[in-house]
Amino acid sequence: MRRRDLVGLLAGMSIWPLAAHAQQRDKVKVIGVLMGFAENDPNAQGLVAALRTGLAGLGWVEGGNLRIELRWAAGDPEKIKTYTKELVALRPDALLGQITPVLRALASETSDIPIIFVVVSDPIGGGWATSVTRPGGNVTGFTDAEPAMGGKWVQILKELAPNTQSAALLFNPATAPPVKFYLPSIHSAASQLGVDVIETPVRARDQFGHVIAAQAARSDAGLIVMPDGFNTTHRDLIIELTAHRRLPAVYFNRYFAQSGGLIGYGVEYTELFRKAAGYIDRILRGDKPGELPIQLPSKFELVINTKTAKALSIAIPNSLLAQADEVIE
Repeated sequence: MRRRDLVGLLAGMSIWPLAAHAQQRDKVKVIGVLMGFAENDPNAQGLVAALRTGLAGLGWVEGGNLRIELRWAAGDPEKIKTYTKELVALRPDALLGQITPVLRALASETSDIPIIFVVVSDPIGGGWATSVTRPGGNVTGFTDAEPAMGGKWVQILKELAPNTQSAALLFNPATAPPVKFYLPSIHSAASQLGVDVIETPVRARDQFGHVIAAQAARSDAGLIVMPDGFNTTHRDLIIELTAHRRLPAVYFNRYFAQSGGLIGYGVEYTELFRKAAGYIDRILRGDKPGELPIQLPSKFELVINTKTAKALSIAIPNSLLAQADEVIE
């Protein structure tokens, strides 16, 4: 072989790995996103918008170097299963799952694709992480709760309606985080305040009316609407039924109060989705999910709808108004 040909061959060999590396670096990344809420929910759309904005700010632009495969489960266990299999089959570079049942499905389906969760209550108790500081495995993310929130809901209900002696916990066992996560603080607060706690599971939309009517039949009863994608999907119906029955109710986040519910207390979800964009960015750039600490909630919001309170003839105590982050009039 002539020296000139040999030099050309070696040069081509040295350039090829660099070119291949550049192609790999410029490859369009794929993110699978499975939302537990309904697609027609404007608040849920706002969460996805916050995620997209956060990713764009970090250099990940849809139609450029990023493709997002988005699915909406609308609090439906069957849709969660179907979309989980569908997204995992695409072999995306990362998955984002919202609400506990979605994370449960994703983690059961894949142990190698990185998973970032948002709005999940107890990832360690669920078995998806070994610790907060170092989760291990392929799962990390952002929790939306701490156990003490349950006691806070009971306290708020008692302040709103001092004659309350019975509090029903409304949730769908198939779509809610395990209620046992909140029960210790709920029972502790209820015991101190003289309130009986009743677990009232619902598994279909047409069961809400029966449960709420039964609770409203008591003059000393109230309702705690627990964290649950199914409850969120049907929040307008729940709010309508509680208003019709004039039943005081405390909800687990601000969306219910904004939609006409009496009072909401919980974590602000939008910030969690913005933060999730940062974790996705780090994973796409090579970090391992098991080495990224699970982030606990740091900000809780109390939102009061005084218009609804007036309709229910409930006088909001000044102590609660003073604590409110937002008062809807």
